[in-house]
Amino acid sequence: MTSTSALDPRLLHIAQEFRESLRLGVYMFRRLDPEGELTAAQLSLLSMISDGGLRVGDIAKNLGIKVPSATEQIIKLERSGLVLRQPDVNDSRAVQVVITKAGRAAVESANQRRNAMVAGLLQELSSDEVEQLAAALPIISKLNSSFQN
Repeated sequence: MTSTSALDPRLLHIAQEFRESLRLGVYMFRRLDPEGELTAAQLSLLSMISDGGLRVGDIAKNLGIKVPSATEQIIKLERSGLVLRQPDVNDSRAVQVVITKAGRAAVESANQRRNAMVAGLLQELSSDEVEQLAAALPIISKLNSSFQN
């Protein structure tokens, strides 16, 4: 880990601005679909397991919450028929949470609504601003990938 004093002050300023933008963006996305059936946390959980099952502990870690909170969300989703808990094939003592067909449909529906809402926001930008945002997306994806797993 690099000490703060060893970092370029400009990078520290950009880091602060980037973190603030992400924080505000999270708030915006949480409010994006107030009429939807899924909360932002539930949608995140479902999206996270859409490529395969995960253990509850991994879900909690990825969501930045404690295991009991993740378990509570999983129980709600399970009661709604959106996820199943099944034995972990690699560890008979553990369970994995997997998405159901109904869960996939719920994610797809929520994503379509939310994408349309964001596209509406993007329409308010100039074409140059849209291009700048599009150019930044691969960089943001690269930063995000450094935190996966």
